[in-house]
Parts: sequence; C-alpha cells; structure tokens
Amino acid sequence: MNLTNLSPSASRASISDDVRTRSLSPAIGAEIIGVDLSKPISDQLFAKILDIWHRSLVVLLRDQHLTEDDQVRFGERFGPPAISHTQRFTTKNPAVMLISNVRENGELIGALPDGEMHFHSDQCHQERPATASMLYSLEVPSQGGNTLFANAYLAYETLPNLIKTKIDGRKALNAYDYDNASTRRGTRLREGIPSCWHPVVRTHPATGKKALYVNRLMTIAIEGMSDSESEELLNTLFDHQEQPEFIYEHVWRAYDVLLWDNRCALHARTDFSAEERRLMRRLTILGERPF
Repeated sequence: MNLTNLSPSASRASISDDVRTRSLSPAIGAEIIGVDLSKPISDQLFAKILDIWHRSLVVLLRDQHLTEDDQVRFGERFGPPAISHTQRFTTKNPAVMLISNVRENGELIGALPDGEMHFHSDQCHQERPATASMLYSLEVPSQGGNTLFANAYLAYETLPNLIKTKIDGRKALNAYDYDNASTRRGTRLREGIPSCWHPVVRTHPATGKKALYVNRLMTIAIEGMSDSESEELLNTLFDHQEQPEFIYEHVWRAYDVLLWDNRCALHARTDFSAEERRLMRRLTILGERPF
C-alpha cells in the first residue's frame, strides 16, 4: 500500500506565525488553528507550539495533509524519533509505525488493530520512555476508536497528602505485557517480558511540575511493598487518575494530528467495530530517563 498517496499535500498559503488556540476540555488539551504542518515551521512558530504543548499536554491540529516525511520532519523538532520495536508494522522509516486493523492479502498491515486499550504512557517499560507521541489519522471508523487523555499533573496534585507521602520517592515496575494487563500484578513476570522501574511521581524536565507516572495497562508493582499492598495502592491510584474531570475524549476525523506528552499525560482507546477500517501513522520521540 502506498500510504503517501492516501494524504496528498494540498496547495496552501505560507504559514502565518499568528497561532490561534481552542481549549479541548477544562482539564487537558488545546487545538492549534492556522498551522499547516506540511510547510516549514519557523523557529518562532515552533517555540509557540512548544509552549502550548507544555501548557496543554495534548495538542490537536486538524485537516493536516501530511506525507510520511512531513510527519517525521515535524516530529524531529521535539527530539530524535524512537525506533519502533515492532518493525513488522513500520513504514519506510523505522520510527513510523502503522496502527491499523486493515488487512492486505489476509495479513494485518498495522499493530494494535482493534479493541479497547487501558490508560497507559508509551514505552514506559523502557529505560528512556517516549517523550512525545504523534498520531496521524488516515482512515477512521464511523463510531468508536476514540482516544482519551488524562492529565497526570492534576492526578498528582489532587491526591490526599497521606497517599503522596506513601508514593513520593518510590519506584514502580512497568511491563510490556498487554495480553495479561487485566490480571497480572506483582514483580513476577513471564520470561522475556520487557520491563523497567521508574519513579511513581515523575518530574517534568521542562515545566518542573510533578506527575503521577503509573498506569493501568503497564504498571504492575510498587517497590518496597507486598504484592497485595502494592495492588491495593495501584488500583487506588488508577481509579483516581481516571476520573472524568481529568479527561478529554477525542473523536477522530480523517487527517487529524494529535501530539501528546507522555511524561504528564496518559492515553487510552475506546472499542470500535472490527468491520470498519482504522488506519493511523504513529511517530514516537525518544525521551530522557525519568526522575
């Protein structure tokens, strides 16, 4: 499949540095209006986009007609792209992965094809998790397949002081084990499962703010606690950070770009019909070691 041909670049006027924004929800997210990512981005404009991103955690840009190279060029402004561990579903660029349920000759062309996904932070099972993730929609189902975002700053700020005292300074174990996400807790992992310990409370290097850096899909244990004590505390933290007042739910349109900060925003996916096509291009940006 020639994915570039699915999103031909339209002829547009040059970008103006006059950037407008619209809040997506009281808790998280902003839409940036008036920017064409298929055009070169000036340093001044990028500084504005970066500031909006740091303040809003998630940014949306609609009606973007991007080639794969356009997407990579913009993503590289945030840092070096992270090479996907799932090379089976990458494009010509090993950092760009297809997220899709589309089949060609009976074979899936993309990863994470269908179904609901719990809240998580991309690549938190690695020593240097993704700083940013950028998802670009090419085909979307008529209903479902929405992406939810949760503000991890607010989740930490609103925790009771007693719980903050319990988790400050501790680390949690994060594992890439999606198949057993709803049942496994504790430090005992199946052989070969990638995992890494990271702070339960993470400090953002750019903003200096603290975020609750655990998630229901991948965090399985807190250090220094029994399995039962750890599981009870984790479930309390998960329930707290997934409260509706912390969340924005994005209903996709074709040619949307969403860019989110994995250091302070969690994301999840709602279910959708396996009979409808969903095709996305994802780029992740290599991050720093959490502290």
